[in-house]
Amino acid sequence: MELVAPEPGLIFWKSVSFLIFLYVLYRFGWGPITESLEQREEEIDSSIRRAEEALQEAKEIQAENEEARRKAEQKAQQILRDARESAEELREEEEAETRRRIQQMQEQAQAEIEREKQAALQELRDEVADLAIQAARKIIEEDLDADQHRQLVHDAIDDLPKN
Repeated sequence: MELVAPEPGLIFWKSVSFLIFLYVLYRFGWGPITESLEQREEEIDSSIRRAEEALQEAKEIQAENEEARRKAEQKAQQILRDARESAEELREEEEAETRRRIQQMQEQAQAEIEREKQAALQELRDEVADLAIQAARKIIEEDLDADQHRQLVHDAIDDLPKN
């Protein structure tokens, strides 16, 4: 018996065994294997669809977040502009109020100066009137000649700076 020589009986039984193996494989293995492969393919397709949907949702959320961020930045800029405008208006109002107070104080000071001036003039008039009355009384009390009258007027004038 040779090792490499083909034997027709051995070839027949090997062929029959191989065909039986293929039949058993097809009958009991091929269906579950292909069914398992199809199920796995469906799971992969489903996972891919879910991943694509999740990616789309993530892109939408990212777009919404970007829009929200843009709006928040715009709102923050608007708040800053409003705050600057309010601060400027407040500063202008304070300046106007300060100018008004300064003007009012100047007017009060002018009025006080005018009152003091009028009071001083009135006091001066009263004193001049008193001096005139005193001079008239001295003239009436003394019967004087022209030289004495002049001397009396000069004395009254000399008394003016003292009072």
